[in-house]
Amino acid sequence: MIIDYGATPPIPELSLSDGAHLKNYRRVYASAEKAADRGSMDLEQWFSAVDEAGIDLTVIKARDVETTFGGRVTNEAVAKVVADHPGRFLGFAGVDPNKGMTALRELEDAVTGLGLKGLNIQCFENRLAIDDRRMYPVYAKCIELDIPVNIHVGMNFSLKTSPEFGRPMLLDKVLCDFPDLRVIASPPGWPWVEELLAVAWRHPNLSIGLVAMRPKLLGVENSGYGPLMQYGRTILKDRMLFGTAWPMLPMKRAIEEIRALPIDETIANRWLGENAKALLRL
Repeated sequence: MIIDYGATPPIPELSLSDGAHLKNYRRVYASAEKAADRGSMDLEQWFSAVDEAGIDLTVIKARDVETTFGGRVTNEAVAKVVADHPGRFLGFAGVDPNKGMTALRELEDAVTGLGLKGLNIQCFENRLAIDDRRMYPVYAKCIELDIPVNIHVGMNFSLKTSPEFGRPMLLDKVLCDFPDLRVIASPPGWPWVEELLAVAWRHPNLSIGLVAMRPKLLGVENSGYGPLMQYGRTILKDRMLFGTAWPMLPMKRAIEEIRALPIDETIANRWLGENAKALLRL
């Protein structure tokens, strides 16, 4: 089973209503998005590409950045897409911790009412550090609801916010304070990859999403991603999750690059779906 842990299919309701703060991403990912046919692929064509790549399930994620950047992908929109396409998608909620109790109520409703299976927090978009005190009630609610939380970790390319919000070491304090919290750090920490690996080694509830980066870079000398392959095929082999972040990466090419890495087929299968299946309790 192949699970794409993070993509945005061409459905208008899944795109931020105002994504101007992400303009620099289009420059950084221009060549990859061209290869992924961003902007020219409709939903039917997208499903065909999913099937051609052999992807069985795609995780889609809501986002709430209204207080900082005025945009939102609603929990209701994500839940509707999941319901409209049975067996194709699994949805994560999105809330804005800056909203206090409103965020907690929305998260509970998203899980218990709408049936979403996790929480997505892009800390750089909320302009909050991973260990900010405003995040703590949200983490506690995730434990109460028994859901994992996806946290953006590593560099961001928005020029309207700081990369420091994504430092992996900030996760260490959170996981010390919330040892039962299940976290997926994605993207995988660049340029602080070794820092993220150290935190993951310390905390068994931390997984790493190989998302929004070309898998072939794991085998490229001096790319900064190399340690992920070494630890991902050994002590962290059960905690690596593959994701295309489509339209940032072409789906079939990304999977082929995983298969081409110098790792055992059993390890590749873990990364491509078995680990996500276990984490998401499918």
